[in-house]
Amino acid sequence: MTASDNIQGRRCAVLLVNLGTPAAPTPAAVRKYLAEFLMDPRVVEIPRPVWWLILHGIILRVRPRKSAHAYASIWTPEGSPLLVYSRKLTDAVRRELAERLGAEVVVELAMRYGQPSIAGQLEALRAQGCERFLVLPLYPQYAASTTATAFDAVADTFKRWRAVPELRFVRDYHDHPRYIAAVADSIERHWREHGRSGFLLFSFHGLPERSRELGDPYDQHCQTTTRLIVERLGLQEGAWQLVFQSRFGPAKWLQPYCVEVLKELPSRGVKAVDVVCPGFAVDCLETLEEIAITNKEVFMQAGGESYRMIPALNDGPEHAKLLADIAMAAL
Repeated sequence: MTASDNIQGRRCAVLLVNLGTPAAPTPAAVRKYLAEFLMDPRVVEIPRPVWWLILHGIILRVRPRKSAHAYASIWTPEGSPLLVYSRKLTDAVRRELAERLGAEVVVELAMRYGQPSIAGQLEALRAQGCERFLVLPLYPQYAASTTATAFDAVADTFKRWRAVPELRFVRDYHDHPRYIAAVADSIERHWREHGRSGFLLFSFHGLPERSRELGDPYDQHCQTTTRLIVERLGLQEGAWQLVFQSRFGPAKWLQPYCVEVLKELPSRGVKAVDVVCPGFAVDCLETLEEIAITNKEVFMQAGGESYRMIPALNDGPEHAKLLADIAMAAL
């Protein structure tokens, strides 16, 4: 029996899942998106009544306008970069799997928050006759606030179905050889095209320190990913550093903080830096605005001379091949 026979014996579907995005770079659209995102108990682990008052009484009155301005600075004619790149990546994975299997494969995209929703896409796939589902969250490193909440949304949908389908769910791929190779190759390609800065900063999205204390392996996954990429690139000690970005609120988060390190680097003699964000499958607000614009200003104002962001894997061929490898193994 071939891989194609095995996968197509009972109609299979691959659902790629990303975080989500506002429908437009406007305060109203951002407010709607943030309300859904920040009310997820996996994202903010504060008692609901207390958090509801903080969220609706303060955050959703202030943050949407500021965030809308940030989204507007990176918005494209096609829409949100995260959604645009995720759709292109989905198309690339579909083509890659079709080429390997010799037949069209059902591959769709869903957003955990916003549209297209996980529930809506699962319902549409069921209507197409799919009986086996592979859910592949586009988060290389596992976190309860990302990967687990995608699982929650899938489970909430299946709870409403009489006939529950077969489900396979990818927990993480932080140390997958093809993932490590793809990120390392993208860094080397950037250096060939633009020259090497001499210092490489690995920036991952931050989480509250409490998440690690509660058993979240995210911090360990980020360290492992970084170590494997460093080994593949042959970087020497002192030529790189791991940091965490996107801190929100007064609580202690995973350290070191990206912004604080960028302020310190020039005083350590590092005047040129390249920043790569291996935890982001595609470029989005956190890479295109926070890293490429806001954090660049921090570094340059601190005395830096050269600052460059290395793009995410996006819809590149190696990224599509990586996800197709994961899908084939899981199915």
